[in-house]
Amino acid sequence: MLLPPDVSLVLASKSPRRSYLLEQAGIPFTIRTAEVEEVYPPETPVLEVAPYLARLKAEGARHLLRADNEVLLTADSVVILGDEILGKPRDRAHAIEILSRLSGNRHTVVTGCCLQSTRKQLVFSSTAYVYMNTVRPEEIVAYVDRYRPYDKAGAYAIQEWIGLAKIRRIEGTYPTIMGLPVDMVYERLLDF
Repeated sequence: MLLPPDVSLVLASKSPRRSYLLEQAGIPFTIRTAEVEEVYPPETPVLEVAPYLARLKAEGARHLLRADNEVLLTADSVVILGDEILGKPRDRAHAIEILSRLSGNRHTVVTGCCLQSTRKQLVFSSTAYVYMNTVRPEEIVAYVDRYRPYDKAGAYAIQEWIGLAKIRRIEGTYPTIMGLPVDMVYERLLDF
């Protein structure tokens, strides 16, 4: 798109959803990844966990920058019900449990992002509220067995059946829920 010609974006993420969103927005990027353990201090307020983890990932992947014009993008998303973070499910039973808890309730999705160059770092986040209709137990089992959402925070993807058939309303942006607030990333890249 209309990024400054001297900016080269490096996405430090294996997430196919984040790549898809950048591609759909026409933002050119390359992918380079590093393994970073996603841990945060237990006293971290739930709304600050995603940006904390995005910064942690950027610091762990900073060595991937090869030129001064490169900007590293890292991101992390969390699903929050009440004041509890519902992470990625450990297994089938845990995925069913998580979705049973989300069924019929409003939950919060926070996606934190970090832009990192050799000279500066910018951390920001976007919040969305998701209103889920009631999902019957047999629907939850069928969803988990078909989509195997074990790599997804909250055990679902907004772009799959749950999002299409069982989300009645969102407040915030769809890309935030998918894992990358493209509007914010784009605007901050322009100013970076």
